Amino acid sequence: MEIQIQALNKSFGKTKVLDNISLTIGNGMFGLLGRNGSGKTTLMQILATLEKPTSGTITFDKIPLGDTRQVRSLIGYLPQEFSLYPDMSVLEIMRYLAALSNLPVKVQHQRIPELLKKVNLWEDREKKVRKLSGGMKRRLGIAGALLHNPRILIADEPTAGLDPLERLRFYTLLNDFSTNRIVIVSSHIVSDIEAMCEKAAVLDTGKLLFHGTVEDDYMKMLRQLEQEVKK
Repeated sequence: MEIQIQALNKSFGKTKVLDNISLTIGNGMFGLLGRNGSGKTTLMQILATLEKPTSGTITFDKIPLGDTRQVRSLIGYLPQEFSLYPDMSVLEIMRYLAALSNLPVKVQHQRIPELLKKVNLWEDREKKVRKLSGGMKRRLGIAGALLHNPRILIADEPTAGLDPLERLRFYTLLNDFSTNRIVIVSSHIVSDIEAMCEKAAVLDTGKLLFHGTVEDDYMKMLRQLEQEVKK
């Protein structure tokens, strides 16, 4: 699987949010790094077909972004902020999302237990959403995004607000799902991207500053600057 982004631009009125972005994303974990307002969320929303680009092209293994129905069948999306019905149980949420995805009942009976076990929520399947921790809600969101077995998973700031232990669990979970699948995650924390990803892109005010491996000297420089700021 490969995503090709060519000369992508996005403007809201007179404000240019993405400026001539070109990059290729292949299988495995891919990180989008940048400060708040850098354009990460807008790029992810475009990839998830929730926003339309102003200009430029995106293809998913030669399937154009404009073929919305086919592209959406390839994608699971976890936004930074997502709502779950607080009085529904974990199992009820999964069944509800499966129905929205038009999954046959036979497939639901197989996929729901399988995914809840993978995200370590099977034992909590009868627990109400309002009683879940932040990390558990994030894991439930991932399980829901994977119900239709997408080839691409897009997660916007998936570890925001999680404690260090939950973040580590989440990194491991996402890494497990990245086998033979594209997993795109965004963060404003360099160490998060280094921990999760092999390749990354850095955005700032809508411009692509870097695209390569996390072992590159540019990424090491950013990590050093981040550590100095924390001192």
